[in-house]
Amino acid sequence: MANHKSSEKRIRQTAKLKLHNHYYAKTARNAVRKLRATREKAEAVALLPRVSSMLDKLAKKNVIHANKAANLKSSLAQHVNSL
Repeated sequence: MANHKSSEKRIRQTAKLKLHNHYYAKTARNAVRKLRATREKAEAVALLPRVSSMLDKLAKKNVIHANKAANLKSSLAQHVNSL
């Protein structure tokens, strides 16, 4: 249990930020899932830049690790090219 005002505030801030990060990470995961499920080349090509941008923004804000974003973008690009 927190004993200081600053630690109580930090707990509140962390909870709020965690909820915020969870929302954007979940949105990105759903976008990645949607792109992987796509079987049409034209639709996948249109979706790839949006998903890549989303992953870059999450990596920039340290919601996900930069290497994870790079690995996801690479595998998605391979998927789109294989269609």
